Amino acid sequence: MKKVLVISHSQSGQLAKFVELATAPLRQSDEVKIDYHCVEPVNKYPYPWSFYPFFDAFPEAIYMNGCEVKPAENLEEEYDLIILGYTVWFLSPSIPMTGFLQTEQAKSLINGKPVITFIACRDMWVMAQEKMKTVIAELGGTLIDNAVLTDQGGSVYAFITTPRWLLTGKKGPFWIFPAAGVSEKDLQESERFGHRLVSALKQDLEKKKEPLLKNLNAVTVNGKLIGSEKIATRSFMVWGKLIQKSGKPGSFPRKIVISIYAVFLALMVLTLVPINLLVKKLISPFRKKAVEESITYYEKPSGR
Repeated sequence: MKKVLVISHSQSGQLAKFVELATAPLRQSDEVKIDYHCVEPVNKYPYPWSFYPFFDAFPEAIYMNGCEVKPAENLEEEYDLIILGYTVWFLSPSIPMTGFLQTEQAKSLINGKPVITFIACRDMWVMAQEKMKTVIAELGGTLIDNAVLTDQGGSVYAFITTPRWLLTGKKGPFWIFPAAGVSEKDLQESERFGHRLVSALKQDLEKKKEPLLKNLNAVTVNGKLIGSEKIATRSFMVWGKLIQKSGKPGSFPRKIVISIYAVFLALMVLTLVPINLLVKKLISPFRKKAVEESITYYEKPSGR
């Protein structure tokens, strides 16, 4: 009997559905025992978010400060495979997931184990996964696979549809904009990952600590966004530090700096982002090889 542990945190419920569908074949197998732990912060984050709480979480997310979480209960001492399901907050793993990974319990569970990550988010997740790779390695785990489902509307539409969804709870299509979030088709088709894992576990392939989800279109990197993510991450680090220094979460001085940052971010999206996209389109023929190499790197270990 193989033992699999799924650790996840879902704010809107989308990631929870991805995890549920992708691991359904494991639940249905008589040869696999699967346990689930949904990370629960001691102080819950709102959904839908309101304006200030949303941006108030930004500095702690980008600096991966984590938060206090409730311990997982009724788990086995040892598992053959660990699956981490997480969403991306400000180009970083969500604060609750980071909080759990900072606990001694996480280290005990992950140390020496093969680990798979499941991500459901808009199409800017590469920098968050780089941070997650580092955390998994520090905990003594080995990342063997990564499967990512991204928003159906693409990066341009997501600038509008994602904030609307997070701040109002409305994710349906409107005007010229498609629905926010991952498509129902992509969610349903994620069962292919579970079927492959059942087969691999039967053959003890997880013990090799090599990719199990290759040739399943587990991950597709948008090469046009890699540079944007790196630039945004550097900007986030600067503003995150300024907001933290202005005061404690929820304080009035911090709200003032957040207001300034929100205006700055809106202006950047309306001006610098289009210019950046245009410049990248113009120079893309000259950087084709470098971009392809970056895509290959960031799509590891599972690849397409």
